Amino acid sequence: MRILLIGASGTVGQAVAGALAPHHELIRASRHSGDVQVDLTDMASVERMYREVGQVDAVVTAAGHVHFGDLVSTTPEQFLSGLMDKLMGQVNAVMAGIPHVRDGGSFTLTSGITAMEPIRQGTNATTVNAAIEGFVRSAATELPRGLRINAVSATLLTEALDAFGPYFPGFEAVPGERVGQVYRRSVEGVCTGRTYTIWQ
Repeated sequence: MRILLIGASGTVGQAVAGALAPHHELIRASRHSGDVQVDLTDMASVERMYREVGQVDAVVTAAGHVHFGDLVSTTPEQFLSGLMDKLMGQVNAVMAGIPHVRDGGSFTLTSGITAMEPIRQGTNATTVNAAIEGFVRSAATELPRGLRINAVSATLLTEALDAFGPYFPGFEAVPGERVGQVYRRSVEGVCTGRTYTIWQ
């Protein structure tokens, strides 16, 4: 398969690349590096990326940031930043990508454990991740030409413990290699409208 991996330079993206690259032609996209650069919050940038890349068999998005902070001190601008970045960025990748994914191809998005397990200072993350999973369920009923769409919801990766561990007390981390294999299952499998969870 010819697969576009968006967010390839991040922790999850590197895990996904490790699982997919030995078996497929992988095109890596990130904001500042990779085979092609893209800003998912800018639809013109997303459309330009697809023009540069051409037709693909699958798109995997492992990109996007959310806001962490106490709800009472979060500003509307901070809350919107997560909606625009991780949520709408991935929605943009799907909406612009439909004409560029071959018949029977797929999209795999990234949500996260906070969709089901809220954490302190994580209201924005819970909102965004739950919305991504809702988008996947509904979009699966409308995608044309046999296209599939799924999400992967992972707990904290061991490789991200230093950066995010304090936000997830009591959560058991999982190795990126294991997470990457779940993305491979989504890409190479047959399911659609599903959220694959890796919680422990």
